[in-house]
Amino acid sequence: MKNIHKSPVVSKQILVPFILVTSLFAFWGFANAVTDPMVQAFKKILELSNSQAAWVQMAFYGGYFCMALPAALFMRKYSYKVGILIGLGLYAIGALLFYPAAITEKFWFFCLGLYILTFGLAFLETAANPYILSMGSKDTATQRLNLAQAFNPIGLILGLFVAQQFVLKNLKSDDIENYSVLDEASKVLIRTSDLMVIRDPYVVLGLIISCVFVLFLVTKMPQSKDENGMPSLKETFLELAKNKKYYLGVLAQILYVGAQIMCWTYIYQYAEGIGMDSVTAGYYQMIAFILFTFGRAIGTYLLRYMSSGKLLASFALLAVTFTLGTIYIQGFFGLLSLVGVSFCMSLMFPTIYGIALGDLTEEQSKLGSAGLVMAIVGGALMPKLQGIIIDFGGNGVSDTQIMGVSEVNFSFILPMLCFIYIAWYGFMIFRREEMKNDTLEKIS
Repeated sequence: MKNIHKSPVVSKQILVPFILVTSLFAFWGFANAVTDPMVQAFKKILELSNSQAAWVQMAFYGGYFCMALPAALFMRKYSYKVGILIGLGLYAIGALLFYPAAITEKFWFFCLGLYILTFGLAFLETAANPYILSMGSKDTATQRLNLAQAFNPIGLILGLFVAQQFVLKNLKSDDIENYSVLDEASKVLIRTSDLMVIRDPYVVLGLIISCVFVLFLVTKMPQSKDENGMPSLKETFLELAKNKKYYLGVLAQILYVGAQIMCWTYIYQYAEGIGMDSVTAGYYQMIAFILFTFGRAIGTYLLRYMSSGKLLASFALLAVTFTLGTIYIQGFFGLLSLVGVSFCMSLMFPTIYGIALGDLTEEQSKLGSAGLVMAIVGGALMPKLQGIIIDFGGNGVSDTQIMGVSEVNFSFILPMLCFIYIAWYGFMIFRREEMKNDTLEKIS
């Protein structure tokens, strides 16, 4: 295979800033992973339906949607560093709110903490992703973002480990088979204890993020400036609206994030449907995250030899195959198929991100990045819809059958449809690249 990238991915001159910004990818990965199992935990502790418990993801990913554009507008005026500092501050505040939330024992208070926490993540992602893309040649931008995003799964694995070992294993409500039939006094004692267990990792996380805030505050960070002046907001929005690669990429990102969160959140419900407890299911999610990490490393390497569109389409088609297995293969092997989807998803987010912003100027990228971060709202909306499908026959996960399979199995038709669109988008980009290269060859 011929190496299609000649420029260095990261030059020595910006290595230290690159490492510092890259560390942020692990921190928001941790927040994502430690929150996914909370859907199942809150469902059991507070006796919620699947769709009610999905408000955890609605609050978490809804915060991205609400804050991404304000964050981008803020960073048009101020520096990436200031945006990162605000992001870290909001991240810490949201995590620390779990302390009073556990005292009040109100579900909405926990959701509020997650909502504010993700205000911070919106600032961090809106700043970090385009910042990484700008740290070198455009030829290697997508590969550079994949390299930085490779540290995101490290945070995912650590977050899941904390959720599994320090939360799920210590929940008293999960040890009681018929928790719902206990008397109210017993429930109150167990509920209070379990909510304290959920509280602790978030409070510790808030304190750690506060220390990272101080580190960034005292560190000098270089800034990327547009030397040609700042275009008007109207002009920038019009340019983005005319860029087919961009706006179709935003839709691809919405569907990708929705698919990712559905496959990671409802692995616990899928496991429940085959008689597996949450702690054991957590081990399979850990395997999924390891495959995700492995896949991202392979994807980053293959981008040196394959076009981003072709590779994206290939991984998406493989994801469709695994999702079909998740739906129609019963029992343990269906769970393994669901785990395998994570390998396919590994390169999708940074690759779609890099493709969508590939033709934009520096200032266009700041607003364009906001659109792609707002696309994370897919993680708020689609799990809620999947929860409604799972609740079709009742609050269990296998109360009825839809088209010959249990409701929890059938619900994975949603991520499958998402991957079909992503495959189409990748193929479309690949064809455009091929036509562009053919034109250049004829000219030369």
